[in-house]
Amino acid sequence: MILSCGEALIDMLPRTSTLGEACFAPYAGGAVFNTAIALGRLGAPSAFFSGVSNDMLGEILADTLTASKVDTRYLARSDRPTTVAFVKLVNGQATYAFYDEGTAGRMLSEADLPDLPAEVGTLFLGGISLVNDPAASTYEALQARECGRRVTMVDPNIRPGFIAGKEAAYRARIGRMLARADIVKLSDEDLHWLEGQGDLTALARGVLARGPKVVFITEGAKGARAVTATQDVFVAARKVAVVDTVGAGDTFNAGVLAALHQAGALTKAGIAALSDATLTEALSLGTRAAAVTVSRAGANPPWAHEL
Repeated sequence: MILSCGEALIDMLPRTSTLGEACFAPYAGGAVFNTAIALGRLGAPSAFFSGVSNDMLGEILADTLTASKVDTRYLARSDRPTTVAFVKLVNGQATYAFYDEGTAGRMLSEADLPDLPAEVGTLFLGGISLVNDPAASTYEALQARECGRRVTMVDPNIRPGFIAGKEAAYRARIGRMLARADIVKLSDEDLHWLEGQGDLTALARGVLARGPKVVFITEGAKGARAVTATQDVFVAARKVAVVDTVGAGDTFNAGVLAALHQAGALTKAGIAALSDATLTEALSLGTRAAAVTVSRAGANPPWAHEL
């Protein structure tokens, strides 16, 4: 089972009312939440861990997980409110305004960490949940506790505007977590933000030198690549009419993990010895699934039959 660990929130997406007025509509979301949803829809054994409210928005989150075949037994429920993010779209690109103070997700503590059975073989972590304490330290503690016996994948999904004033501590945390991870995923923009300018493969190998076995890099409409110490595999993206990019990278992550699961490669030994064919299939499923997500509004990952 793949346990996605991170933020669950309500995205308020821009819409137009029947009277022609600008308005917002609530959609279940959050980077890590979206990956859990996409995994469940792709047929992979998916579970989710986060702080989730008992309020009406929290019920939307829990019900959405269940509807996408995601195991909710690890949710840390509380009476704190749900995180809300208002989304602005410009030419299909999303920017966010977060309301996160004192929420169920933000206030997650180490006392909330679940004991994990052997069936949980992989942990996926990332997103804005790695920015603010106490939740950020809680997720880091979970990875540190489990990384010796389970595969861990990290996608920081960096939002520079969200980490203003906290950059030094954030960079330090991400550095520690990437070093512990078996699999790292970064967008090309994330990689440059972390490592500076330069060739993507060379920069990825700098990340590999700290400990991970493979780095997946998404390059927007171009496609995605997988870099190991000896391999550099690229798969071009499918050409689609883009509605918006919300959830694209999250869906890509799910495609990669689902493909690695299908190949029997989600083990410490398997990740250390990935073939070109397995990497190509992981990139292919990731890019195909993401292409469906960007072709429709909001983070709405595809079901396996849609591919």
